[in-house]
Amino acid sequence: MPPTSKPLRKLGFLTIGLFDEADPRRGHESTLSIIELGERLGFDSAWVRHRHLQYGISSPVVVLAAASQRTSRIQLGTAVTPLGWENPLRLAEDLATVDILSGGRLNPGVSVGPPMQYERVKHALYPDTADAEDFGYERVRRLLAFVRGEPATDFSGTEGFEAYSDRVQPHSPGLAGRMWYGGGSLRSARWAGEQGMNFLTSSVVKAEESEDFAEIQLSHIRAFRAHHPDGERARVSHGLVVIPTDTASAQQRAKYEAYAHKRMPRTTAPQGPARMMFAPDLVGSSAEIAERLQAHAAFREVDEVAFALPFTFDHDDYVQILTDIATELGPALGWRPSV
Repeated sequence: MPPTSKPLRKLGFLTIGLFDEADPRRGHESTLSIIELGERLGFDSAWVRHRHLQYGISSPVVVLAAASQRTSRIQLGTAVTPLGWENPLRLAEDLATVDILSGGRLNPGVSVGPPMQYERVKHALYPDTADAEDFGYERVRRLLAFVRGEPATDFSGTEGFEAYSDRVQPHSPGLAGRMWYGGGSLRSARWAGEQGMNFLTSSVVKAEESEDFAEIQLSHIRAFRAHHPDGERARVSHGLVVIPTDTASAQQRAKYEAYAHKRMPRTTAPQGPARMMFAPDLVGSSAEIAERLQAHAAFREVDEVAFALPFTFDHDDYVQILTDIATELGPALGWRPSV
């Protein structure tokens, strides 16, 4: 391992939780089974994506509540919950409840911005306030305040037979320290650091000062830590799509390579008006992937990862990929499984 690399301390994975519209339970059960497998393999964390009006997990907090009752050790996170779809007060109640049920294992990751397809969905989502909603950082500040136990009302006490609290209940004291912000821009990285949050960086960044993906991501990590009260100790989790093939069948390897090849064109230049840059998917043996990661300037800055599983694969593919990550790739990066 290069001298500038840190041994990998925390190994996680991310899944979108796809399902068939005609049989949604099977897909959700598959997701829960994958999380259970992750715990058995020693992964430190399992994360779920958030999809609305699509065939993926629309309510990750509910899914993680179920996962919390099927596991006992693995950390459970969202990567990420787009707050444009959420009421911060209600979400704070849900997050605290699941954190209590999980024994303090919830890691909520959030992001800001208008909901996807907002012009088509805004009248269903916000029929009376669609044009007045604020989808900026203030929404995160409100959520953080409620999670931290700051007052949500100016009244507490007893009224008749009912007892009332002035803050979100239940209150989970450690949850605020496990709040993550998913950012792809320099501004977001700085802001997350200033708020004292943890930082999720993924396979998508905004090309602002460079068109080199690793260089952009490195600048985000350093900006985040430069503005965080904990400095270099501030937590950053790195997420790329990695597909080890150590125990894959020939058919699986062909599928994986075709998947990565189809997605490769979007990685060659900034995409769209927002100039988004996408990282290539890493397919190959664990030794090959480890070598590429250790040469990645941003990866060398972190000791936590949440590797993303490809969106469209089958359950057996995910079992093979997770097993290879835990038994081959993780150790090649210096990681040791939790017990």
